[in-house]
Amino acid sequence: MVVHRKTGKIEHKVFHDIKKYFHDKDVMVVNNTKVFSARLYGKKEKTGAKIEVFLLRELHKVNRLWDVIVDPARKIRVGNKLYFGDNDELVAEVIDNTTSRGRTIRFLFDGDDSEFRAMLDLLGETPLPKYIKRKPDAEDKERYQTVYAKHEGAVAAPTAGMHFSRELIKRLEIVGVKFAETTLHIGLGTFRQIEVEDLSKHKMDAEYFAIDEYSTNLVNRAKQEGRQICAVGTTTLRALESSVTAQGFLKPADGWTNLFIHPPYDFSIANSLVTNFHLPKTSLMIMTCAFAGYDLTMEAYHTAIKEKYRFFSYGDAMLIVD
Repeated sequence: MVVHRKTGKIEHKVFHDIKKYFHDKDVMVVNNTKVFSARLYGKKEKTGAKIEVFLLRELHKVNRLWDVIVDPARKIRVGNKLYFGDNDELVAEVIDNTTSRGRTIRFLFDGDDSEFRAMLDLLGETPLPKYIKRKPDAEDKERYQTVYAKHEGAVAAPTAGMHFSRELIKRLEIVGVKFAETTLHIGLGTFRQIEVEDLSKHKMDAEYFAIDEYSTNLVNRAKQEGRQICAVGTTTLRALESSVTAQGFLKPADGWTNLFIHPPYDFSIANSLVTNFHLPKTSLMIMTCAFAGYDLTMEAYHTAIKEKYRFFSYGDAMLIVD
């Protein structure tokens, strides 16, 4: 679906038609985060009770401290040891409670970081969304990624980017479109339902992001020349808006963002957006409303339902342009 912000026109296309909307020296900004094997299954010491541990973010590389979600949470207390693998190849100790289901754990592993990552990859599963009712297989490690995924750290894929093939990127580059990269490691907080009526009171979980000088220069040159700057995905849009100068230009950054974008919001960088169709009452849906306008977004969603567009991670895409 193509949605025109200025006229309200809605068109129905196939995704490779996107190249018709971009021209020489326009810039597409992508999120090059890479999904890692974040879901572990193990057992509790002594009782052998089965537990699921979902890795959210690494807190300290040297000490191997991680924020996680555990299930069933009522059985997991501070001081418990958790064992993973058929031969208990990996052990972790619970050292703190963070939320009702959240814990901080320390992995007890003697090898170096590359060996530790290899162990997580061996024992962990690709964290497919729960609504996909099948066990992840070996192919999901590549399938649940963008073709430009580089930097490991996400627990969910930046799904707008999964519509791009290497061939389509090459065709866009032949037209003269430039590609800039950001990194934003997606956490589960991105998808959490909004439970407050006053949007200003919603608190986003912090996510790590980085924007380098090369991408910054590409974007700023396009902005100065009045070109199209397209954010591929709401996570890319969030990363861009998390590092804006007082003059409205992009600056290099490396850190954490808890920016929650909701209407009304004046976007500084991107003037077009590729995004999937999202669940209601999520920060992703609300950010889309801020970008396209509430009424036009609702019209687009009602049209998508009527035309039987597919929603969620492996669903269809919407291009929002001026």
